[in-house]
Amino acid sequence: MKRVNKAIFLDRDGVINQNDDHYYVYRPEDFTINRGIMEFMEEVLKEGYLLIIITNQGGISKGLYSRSDTDRIHEIFLEQCSRHNISISEIYYCPHSSSIENCLCRKPLPLMIEKAMARFDIDPDKSWFIGDAERDTEAGEAAGLHTLRVESNENLLPYLHKFRK
Repeated sequence: MKRVNKAIFLDRDGVINQNDDHYYVYRPEDFTINRGIMEFMEEVLKEGYLLIIITNQGGISKGLYSRSDTDRIHEIFLEQCSRHNISISEIYYCPHSSSIENCLCRKPLPLMIEKAMARFDIDPDKSWFIGDAERDTEAGEAAGLHTLRVESNENLLPYLHKFRK
């Protein structure tokens, strides 16, 4: 069966939101959207991409914050997206910490990406993973995606040409 959709998978902390002062971003007052990300997402949606967030949230298993803290940050993000008419297909997150336990979902393993690809009928040859860490590009490559590694908190607008028809 031929897969029909294309997607851009985005890491969260450092790509969507700033993480300069906070390795773990789980409090609403620490959640600040990176410059250019809303405009970038608007433009790639116009190009026919689905947008899917893939993020490790190991602070949950470390007891630093809860799933509800993470869900609240995602609610805030989705509310901001809604104001820009940006549709996020899904947010997948791994609550495990590699220092505490082994799991199959934590990046650099591709399980979260593979779940999304199956659910949304995504063609990996037409899709991308954008992240600010090696584990992001490793996960994308393991899933057969094109990858783009950016600097933490970098404006993505200069990369738009990569995603245009």
